[in-house]
Amino acid sequence: MIDVLAIGCGPFNLGLAALASTVDDVDVVVLEARPELRWHPGMMFDDAVLQVSFLADLVTLVAPAHPLSFLEYLRDADRLYPFYVRERFHPTRREYEDYLRWAASRLPVRFSHPVTSVRWEDDRFAVSGDGFSCEARNLVLGVGTEPFVPPALDGLGDRLVHTSGYLHRDVDAARVTVVGSGQSGAEVVLDLLRRNASPGGPAVSWLTRTPVFAPLDYTKLVLEMTTPAYVRHFHSLPPERRDAVRAEQWRHYRAISSETIEELHDLLYRREWEHGLAPVELRPGVAVVSSRVTASGVELTCAHRDTGRTFTHVTDLVVAATGYRQAATPFLAPLEPLVRRDDAGRYVVALDHSVALDPSVTGRVFVANADLHSHGVAAPDLGIGAVRNATILNAVTGREVYPLPKHTAYTSFTAPGDDRD
Repeated sequence: MIDVLAIGCGPFNLGLAALASTVDDVDVVVLEARPELRWHPGMMFDDAVLQVSFLADLVTLVAPAHPLSFLEYLRDADRLYPFYVRERFHPTRREYEDYLRWAASRLPVRFSHPVTSVRWEDDRFAVSGDGFSCEARNLVLGVGTEPFVPPALDGLGDRLVHTSGYLHRDVDAARVTVVGSGQSGAEVVLDLLRRNASPGGPAVSWLTRTPVFAPLDYTKLVLEMTTPAYVRHFHSLPPERRDAVRAEQWRHYRAISSETIEELHDLLYRREWEHGLAPVELRPGVAVVSSRVTASGVELTCAHRDTGRTFTHVTDLVVAATGYRQAATPFLAPLEPLVRRDDAGRYVVALDHSVALDPSVTGRVFVANADLHSHGVAAPDLGIGAVRNATILNAVTGREVYPLPKHTAYTSFTAPGDDRD
Protein backbone atom coordinates (compact mmCIF):
# COMPACT_ATOMS: atom_id res chain seq x y z
CA MET A 1 0.00 0.00 0.00
CA ILE A 2 1.24 3.47 -0.91
CA ASP A 3 1.79 5.95 1.93
CA VAL A 4 0.88 9.02 -0.13
CA LEU A 5 -0.75 8.96 -3.55
CA ALA A 6 -0.53 12.30 -5.35
CA ILE A 7 -3.05 12.78 -8.15
CA GLY A 8 -1.85 15.15 -10.86
CA CYS A 9 1.74 15.84 -11.93
CA GLY A 10 2.14 19.59 -11.76
CA PRO A 11 5.03 21.38 -10.02
CA PHE A 12 3.42 21.04 -6.59
CA ASN A 13 2.85 17.27 -6.55
CA LEU A 14 6.15 16.73 -8.33
CA GLY A 15 7.81 18.73 -5.56
CA LEU A 16 6.11 16.52 -2.96
CA ALA A 17 7.58 13.41 -4.59
CA ALA A 18 10.97 15.13 -4.81
CA LEU A 19 11.07 15.95 -1.09
CA ALA A 20 9.83 12.46 -0.20
CA SER A 21 12.51 10.82 -2.35
CA THR A 22 15.13 11.36 0.34
CA VAL A 23 12.92 10.20 3.23
CA ASP A 24 13.36 6.49 3.94
CA ASP A 25 10.06 5.62 5.59
CA VAL A 26 7.51 7.35 3.37
CA ASP A 27 6.76 6.64 -0.27
CA VAL A 28 4.97 9.04 -2.59
CA VAL A 29 3.66 7.98 -5.99
CA VAL A 30 2.32 10.48 -8.52
CA LEU A 31 -0.40 9.58 -11.02
CA GLU A 32 -0.83 11.73 -14.13
CA ALA A 33 -3.53 11.33 -16.76
CA ARG A 34 -1.47 12.79 -19.60
CA PRO A 35 1.23 10.77 -21.37
CA GLU A 36 3.95 13.30 -20.52
CA LEU A 37 4.62 16.37 -18.43
CA ARG A 38 3.51 19.56 -20.13
CA TRP A 39 3.51 22.92 -18.36
CA HIS A 40 1.28 25.61 -19.93
CA PRO A 41 2.23 24.61 -23.50
CA GLY A 42 -0.31 26.99 -25.05
CA MET A 43 1.54 29.97 -23.56
CA MET A 44 5.12 28.77 -24.01
CA PHE A 45 6.44 31.84 -25.82
CA ASP A 46 10.14 31.61 -26.65
CA ASP A 47 11.07 34.63 -24.55
CA ALA A 48 8.69 34.10 -21.62
CA VAL A 49 10.29 33.96 -18.18
CA LEU A 50 9.08 32.88 -14.76
CA GLN A 51 7.84 35.59 -12.45
CA VAL A 52 9.70 34.03 -9.52
CA SER A 53 13.33 33.26 -8.78
CA PHE A 54 14.94 29.89 -9.52
CA LEU A 55 14.99 29.43 -5.72
CA ALA A 56 11.26 28.72 -6.01
CA ASP A 57 12.02 25.30 -7.47
CA LEU A 58 10.68 21.97 -6.22
CA VAL A 59 12.79 21.75 -3.06
CA THR A 60 15.26 24.58 -2.36
CA LEU A 61 13.29 26.78 0.05
CA VAL A 62 13.18 23.93 2.59
CA ALA A 63 16.08 21.72 1.40
CA PRO A 64 18.69 23.75 -0.52
CA ALA A 65 21.14 20.82 -0.71
CA HIS A 66 18.56 18.44 -2.20
CA PRO A 67 19.70 16.42 -5.26
CA LEU A 68 16.63 17.55 -7.26
CA SER A 69 17.20 21.29 -6.94
CA PHE A 70 17.28 23.61 -9.95
CA LEU A 71 21.00 24.20 -9.43
CA GLU A 72 21.63 20.45 -9.51
CA TYR A 73 19.64 20.31 -12.76
CA LEU A 74 21.89 23.01 -14.22
CA ARG A 75 25.01 21.19 -13.06
CA ASP A 76 23.76 17.93 -14.55
CA ALA A 77 23.09 19.70 -17.86
CA ASP A 78 26.46 21.46 -17.70
CA ARG A 79 24.80 24.87 -17.81
CA LEU A 80 25.70 26.12 -14.33
CA TYR A 81 28.32 28.62 -15.53
CA PRO A 82 26.23 29.98 -18.41
CA PHE A 83 23.36 30.52 -15.94
CA TYR A 84 25.75 32.26 -13.55
CA VAL A 85 27.14 34.56 -16.22
CA ARG A 86 23.62 35.34 -17.48
CA GLU A 87 22.99 37.02 -14.09
CA ARG A 88 19.22 36.60 -14.19
CA PHE A 89 17.52 34.85 -11.31
CA HIS A 90 14.35 34.17 -13.34
CA PRO A 91 14.61 31.11 -15.62
CA THR A 92 12.74 30.99 -18.90
CA ARG A 93 9.51 28.99 -18.92
CA ARG A 94 11.00 26.54 -21.39
CA GLU A 95 13.96 25.97 -19.07
CA TYR A 96 11.68 25.51 -16.07
CA GLU A 97 9.57 22.94 -17.93
CA ASP A 98 12.75 21.09 -18.88
CA TYR A 99 13.75 21.11 -15.21
CA LEU A 100 10.38 19.60 -14.27
CA ARG A 101 10.82 16.88 -16.87
CA TRP A 102 14.33 16.18 -15.57
CA ALA A 103 13.01 15.79 -12.03
CA ALA A 104 10.02 13.67 -13.13
CA SER A 105 12.34 11.23 -14.88
CA ARG A 106 13.98 10.54 -11.51
CA LEU A 107 10.78 10.10 -9.50
CA PRO A 108 7.91 7.57 -9.24
CA VAL A 109 5.59 9.33 -11.67
CA ARG A 110 3.16 7.14 -13.59
CA PHE A 111 1.99 8.87 -16.75
CA SER A 112 -1.10 7.82 -18.73
CA HIS A 113 -2.80 6.90 -15.44
CA PRO A 114 -6.10 8.81 -15.33
CA VAL A 115 -7.93 8.25 -12.05
CA THR A 116 -11.63 7.44 -12.42
CA SER A 117 -12.69 6.63 -8.86
CA VAL A 118 -11.54 7.12 -5.27
CA ARG A 119 -13.32 5.35 -2.43
CA TRP A 120 -12.72 4.99 1.31
CA GLU A 121 -12.83 1.28 2.05
CA ASP A 122 -11.35 -0.84 4.83
CA ASP A 123 -9.33 2.02 6.34
CA ARG A 124 -7.67 2.97 3.07
CA PHE A 125 -8.30 4.89 -0.12
CA ALA A 126 -9.10 2.56 -3.00
CA VAL A 127 -8.07 4.25 -6.22
CA SER A 128 -8.95 2.94 -9.64
CA GLY A 129 -8.43 4.04 -13.20
CA ASP A 130 -8.30 2.80 -16.75
CA GLY A 131 -6.66 -0.61 -16.35
CA PHE A 132 -5.12 -0.09 -12.91
CA SER A 133 -5.97 0.06 -9.23
CA CYS A 134 -4.02 0.82 -6.07
CA GLU A 135 -4.47 1.57 -2.39
CA ALA A 136 -3.17 4.49 -0.37
CA ARG A 137 -3.16 5.68 3.21
CA ASN A 138 -3.27 9.35 2.20
CA LEU A 139 -4.09 11.40 -0.89
CA VAL A 140 -2.84 14.72 -2.24
CA LEU A 141 -5.01 16.40 -4.86
CA GLY A 142 -2.98 18.39 -7.34
CA VAL A 143 -5.13 18.30 -10.44
CA GLY A 144 -4.64 22.01 -11.03
CA THR A 145 -6.95 24.36 -12.85
CA GLU A 146 -8.84 24.48 -16.13
CA PRO A 147 -9.55 27.42 -18.47
CA PHE A 148 -12.53 29.53 -17.49
CA VAL A 149 -14.72 31.29 -20.07
CA PRO A 150 -17.44 33.53 -18.61
CA PRO A 151 -21.06 33.17 -19.76
CA ALA A 152 -20.81 36.49 -21.63
CA LEU A 153 -18.41 34.83 -24.11
CA ASP A 154 -20.17 31.48 -24.32
CA GLY A 155 -21.37 30.19 -27.68
CA LEU A 156 -18.72 31.75 -29.94
CA GLY A 157 -17.41 28.39 -31.15
CA ASP A 158 -14.24 28.64 -33.20
CA ARG A 159 -14.36 32.44 -32.98
CA LEU A 160 -13.07 32.11 -29.42
CA VAL A 161 -9.76 30.83 -28.07
CA HIS A 162 -8.66 30.86 -24.44
CA THR A 163 -5.13 32.09 -23.73
CA SER A 164 -4.25 28.58 -22.52
CA GLY A 165 -4.50 27.36 -26.13
CA TYR A 166 -3.29 30.48 -27.92
CA LEU A 167 -0.10 28.99 -29.38
CA HIS A 168 -2.04 25.94 -30.58
CA ARG A 169 -4.25 28.13 -32.76
CA ASP A 170 -3.36 29.66 -36.12
CA VAL A 171 -4.39 33.26 -35.41
CA ASP A 172 -4.90 34.67 -38.89
CA ALA A 173 -7.97 36.84 -38.31
CA ALA A 174 -8.00 40.42 -39.55
CA ARG A 175 -9.38 41.74 -36.24
CA VAL A 176 -8.41 40.16 -32.92
CA THR A 177 -9.76 41.23 -29.53
CA VAL A 178 -8.25 40.17 -26.23
CA VAL A 179 -10.74 40.22 -23.36
CA GLY A 180 -9.18 40.34 -19.91
CA SER A 181 -5.78 41.38 -18.76
CA GLY A 182 -3.32 39.76 -16.38
CA GLN A 183 0.05 38.39 -17.48
CA SER A 184 -1.37 35.90 -19.98
CA GLY A 185 -3.52 38.50 -21.69
CA ALA A 186 -0.62 40.93 -21.85
CA GLU A 187 1.69 38.33 -23.42
CA VAL A 188 -0.91 37.57 -26.09
CA VAL A 189 -1.33 41.29 -26.82
CA LEU A 190 2.46 41.60 -27.05
CA ASP A 191 2.55 38.82 -29.63
CA LEU A 192 -0.32 40.41 -31.58
CA LEU A 193 1.35 43.82 -31.56
CA ARG A 194 4.48 42.30 -33.04
CA ARG A 195 2.33 40.86 -35.83
CA ASN A 196 0.54 44.19 -36.19
CA ALA A 197 3.86 45.97 -36.75
CA SER A 198 4.10 44.42 -40.22
CA PRO A 199 1.82 45.38 -43.15
CA GLY A 200 -1.11 42.99 -43.26
CA GLY A 201 -0.93 42.32 -39.53
CA PRO A 202 -4.17 42.14 -37.53
CA ALA A 203 -6.07 44.99 -35.94
CA VAL A 204 -5.70 44.55 -32.17
CA SER A 205 -8.14 45.49 -29.42
CA TRP A 206 -7.62 44.93 -25.71
CA LEU A 207 -10.59 45.14 -23.36
CA THR A 208 -10.46 44.55 -19.61
CA ARG A 209 -12.70 45.10 -16.61
CA THR A 210 -9.86 46.39 -14.45
CA PRO A 211 -9.66 50.20 -14.20
CA VAL A 212 -6.07 50.25 -15.52
CA PHE A 213 -3.56 47.90 -17.12
CA ALA A 214 -1.93 47.48 -13.74
CA PRO A 215 1.55 46.17 -12.94
CA LEU A 216 2.03 43.25 -10.61
CA ASP A 217 2.86 44.57 -7.19
CA TYR A 218 6.03 42.61 -6.57
CA THR A 219 7.66 45.19 -4.36
CA LYS A 220 9.60 43.60 -1.55
CA LEU A 221 7.30 44.13 1.44
CA VAL A 222 4.19 43.28 -0.59
CA LEU A 223 5.94 40.11 -1.74
CA GLU A 224 6.03 39.06 1.91
CA MET A 225 2.38 38.09 1.41
CA THR A 226 3.71 34.93 -0.27
CA THR A 227 5.59 33.89 2.85
CA PRO A 228 4.53 31.29 5.43
CA ALA A 229 4.12 34.12 7.97
CA TYR A 230 1.33 35.70 5.93
CA VAL A 231 -0.22 32.31 5.12
CA ARG A 232 -0.58 31.60 8.84
CA HIS A 233 -2.16 35.01 9.44
CA PHE A 234 -4.55 34.71 6.50
CA HIS A 235 -5.66 31.24 7.54
CA SER A 236 -6.47 32.50 11.05
CA LEU A 237 -9.06 34.98 9.72
CA PRO A 238 -12.79 34.18 9.56
CA PRO A 239 -13.81 32.89 6.10
CA GLU A 240 -15.85 35.99 5.21
CA ARG A 241 -12.89 38.23 6.08
CA ARG A 242 -10.55 36.09 3.98
CA ASP A 243 -12.77 36.59 0.94
CA ALA A 244 -12.87 40.36 1.45
CA VAL A 245 -9.09 40.60 1.90
CA ARG A 246 -8.36 38.43 -1.13
CA ALA A 247 -10.60 40.57 -3.35
CA GLU A 248 -8.38 43.56 -2.55
CA GLN A 249 -5.21 41.73 -3.55
CA TRP A 250 -5.86 41.23 -7.26
CA ARG A 251 -2.77 43.21 -8.26
CA HIS A 252 -0.63 40.56 -6.67
CA TYR A 253 -1.64 37.70 -8.96
CA ARG A 254 -3.93 39.06 -11.70
CA ALA A 255 -1.87 41.97 -13.02
CA ILE A 256 1.05 42.35 -15.47
CA SER A 257 4.80 42.30 -14.95
CA SER A 258 6.46 45.70 -15.27
CA GLU A 259 8.81 44.30 -17.91
CA THR A 260 5.90 43.20 -20.10
CA ILE A 261 4.20 46.59 -19.74
CA GLU A 262 7.42 48.30 -20.82
CA GLU A 263 7.68 46.03 -23.87
CA LEU A 264 4.05 46.76 -24.77
CA HIS A 265 4.55 50.50 -24.50
CA ASP A 266 7.76 50.35 -26.53
CA LEU A 267 5.96 48.54 -29.36
CA LEU A 268 3.13 51.07 -29.26
CA TYR A 269 5.63 53.91 -29.39
CA ARG A 270 7.49 52.44 -32.35
CA ARG A 271 4.22 52.21 -34.29
CA GLU A 272 4.10 56.03 -34.30
CA TRP A 273 6.41 56.35 -37.29
CA GLU A 274 4.96 53.45 -39.27
CA HIS A 275 2.21 53.94 -41.85
CA GLY A 276 -0.51 51.67 -43.18
CA LEU A 277 -0.75 49.47 -40.08
CA ALA A 278 -4.05 48.11 -38.81
CA PRO A 279 -5.47 50.02 -35.83
CA VAL A 280 -4.76 49.22 -32.19
CA GLU A 281 -6.95 50.13 -29.22
CA LEU A 282 -6.56 49.56 -25.48
CA ARG A 283 -9.66 50.05 -23.32
CA PRO A 284 -9.61 49.36 -19.56
CA GLY A 285 -12.69 49.66 -17.40
CA VAL A 286 -14.80 47.76 -19.95
CA ALA A 287 -16.97 44.74 -19.15
CA VAL A 288 -18.25 42.42 -21.87
CA VAL A 289 -21.95 41.91 -21.17
CA SER A 290 -22.83 39.52 -24.00
CA SER A 291 -21.61 38.26 -27.36
CA ARG A 292 -22.92 36.76 -30.57
CA VAL A 293 -21.70 35.75 -34.01
CA THR A 294 -23.13 37.80 -36.88
CA ALA A 295 -22.50 38.10 -40.62
CA SER A 296 -19.99 40.88 -39.93
CA GLY A 297 -18.06 39.01 -37.25
CA VAL A 298 -18.24 38.64 -33.49
CA GLU A 299 -20.35 41.32 -31.88
CA LEU A 300 -19.54 42.11 -28.27
CA THR A 301 -21.92 44.18 -26.18
CA CYS A 302 -19.78 46.11 -23.72
CA ALA A 303 -20.37 48.37 -20.75
CA HIS A 304 -18.00 51.20 -19.86
CA ARG A 305 -17.75 50.91 -16.09
CA ASP A 306 -16.98 54.58 -15.34
CA THR A 307 -19.74 56.12 -17.44
CA GLY A 308 -22.25 53.28 -17.60
CA ARG A 309 -22.43 53.71 -21.38
CA THR A 310 -23.11 50.57 -23.43
CA PHE A 311 -21.48 50.11 -26.82
CA THR A 312 -20.93 47.44 -29.47
CA HIS A 313 -17.52 46.16 -30.45
CA VAL A 314 -17.08 44.03 -33.60
CA THR A 315 -14.14 41.70 -34.15
CA ASP A 316 -13.26 38.47 -35.97
CA LEU A 317 -11.65 36.49 -33.16
CA VAL A 318 -11.81 36.78 -29.37
CA VAL A 319 -8.93 35.67 -27.15
CA ALA A 320 -10.25 35.08 -23.64
CA ALA A 321 -7.71 36.05 -21.00
CA THR A 322 -10.32 35.24 -18.39
CA GLY A 323 -8.34 33.04 -16.05
CA TYR A 324 -8.85 29.60 -14.62
CA ARG A 325 -10.93 27.74 -12.08
CA GLN A 326 -10.32 24.56 -10.14
CA ALA A 327 -10.38 21.54 -12.42
CA ALA A 328 -13.34 19.20 -12.02
CA THR A 329 -12.74 16.06 -9.95
CA PRO A 330 -15.53 13.64 -10.86
CA PHE A 331 -13.40 10.75 -9.60
CA LEU A 332 -13.99 12.03 -6.06
CA ALA A 333 -17.77 11.56 -6.25
CA PRO A 334 -17.71 8.42 -4.03
CA LEU A 335 -15.92 10.45 -1.33
CA GLU A 336 -18.22 13.46 -1.50
CA PRO A 337 -20.50 12.44 1.41
CA LEU A 338 -17.40 12.34 3.62
CA VAL A 339 -15.99 15.74 2.62
CA ARG A 340 -16.73 18.90 4.61
CA ARG A 341 -17.33 22.13 2.67
CA ASP A 342 -17.93 25.76 3.63
CA ASP A 343 -21.02 27.83 2.84
CA ALA A 344 -19.60 28.62 -0.61
CA GLY A 345 -19.13 24.94 -1.45
CA ARG A 346 -15.35 25.01 -1.04
CA TYR A 347 -13.20 22.54 0.86
CA VAL A 348 -12.70 23.31 4.54
CA VAL A 349 -8.88 23.27 4.61
CA ALA A 350 -6.75 23.15 7.76
CA LEU A 351 -3.48 25.06 8.13
CA ASP A 352 -1.57 21.87 7.20
CA HIS A 353 -3.50 21.80 3.87
CA SER A 354 -5.66 18.80 4.83
CA VAL A 355 -9.35 18.72 3.95
CA ALA A 356 -11.86 18.29 6.76
CA LEU A 357 -13.42 14.82 6.47
CA ASP A 358 -15.96 12.76 8.32
CA PRO A 359 -14.43 11.33 11.54
CA SER A 360 -14.87 7.81 10.15
CA VAL A 361 -12.06 8.52 7.65
CA THR A 362 -8.70 7.86 9.30
CA GLY A 363 -6.71 8.63 6.16
CA ARG A 364 -6.05 12.21 5.11
CA VAL A 365 -6.68 14.16 1.93
CA PHE A 366 -4.46 17.17 1.25
CA VAL A 367 -4.79 19.79 -1.47
CA ALA A 368 -2.14 21.56 -3.54
CA ASN A 369 -3.21 24.89 -5.06
CA ALA A 370 -6.87 24.34 -4.22
CA ASP A 371 -6.58 26.47 -1.10
CA LEU A 372 -6.60 30.06 -2.35
CA HIS A 373 -9.71 30.73 -0.26
CA SER A 374 -8.09 29.37 2.91
CA HIS A 375 -4.39 30.19 2.51
CA GLY A 376 -4.44 33.37 0.45
CA VAL A 377 -2.52 34.71 -2.52
CA ALA A 378 0.48 32.46 -1.84
CA ALA A 379 -1.51 29.33 -2.75
CA PRO A 380 -0.67 29.32 -6.50
CA ASP A 381 2.80 30.82 -6.01
CA LEU A 382 5.66 28.45 -6.81
CA GLY A 383 7.58 29.92 -3.88
CA ILE A 384 5.25 28.34 -1.33
CA GLY A 385 5.24 24.87 -2.92
CA ALA A 386 8.22 23.42 -1.05
CA VAL A 387 6.93 24.69 2.30
CA ARG A 388 3.44 23.31 1.64
CA ASN A 389 4.91 19.93 0.69
CA ALA A 390 7.19 19.85 3.73
CA THR A 391 4.15 20.63 5.87
CA ILE A 392 2.24 17.72 4.29
CA LEU A 393 5.13 15.29 4.78
CA ASN A 394 5.51 16.36 8.40
CA ALA A 395 1.78 15.81 8.94
CA VAL A 396 1.81 12.38 7.27
CA THR A 397 4.84 11.11 9.20
CA GLY A 398 3.90 12.74 12.49
CA ARG A 399 7.36 14.22 12.91
CA GLU A 400 9.49 17.07 11.61
CA VAL A 401 10.96 15.43 8.52
CA TYR A 402 11.76 18.88 7.18
CA PRO A 403 12.13 21.85 9.54
CA LEU A 404 9.82 24.63 8.39
CA PRO A 405 11.23 28.14 8.04
CA LYS A 406 10.21 30.39 10.93
CA HIS A 407 11.75 33.76 10.07
CA THR A 408 10.11 34.51 6.71
CA ALA A 409 8.92 38.14 6.85
CA TYR A 410 9.87 41.45 8.41
CA THR A 411 6.22 42.51 8.39
CA SER A 412 4.02 41.73 11.39
CA PHE A 413 0.63 40.86 9.92
CA THR A 414 -1.19 40.32 13.21
CA ALA A 415 -2.34 42.67 15.94
CA PRO A 416 0.08 43.23 18.86
CA GLY A 417 0.00 40.28 21.20
CA ASP A 418 -1.23 37.90 18.51
CA ASP A 419 2.12 37.32 16.79
CA ARG A 420 2.81 33.67 16.01
CA ASP A 421 6.35 34.06 14.68
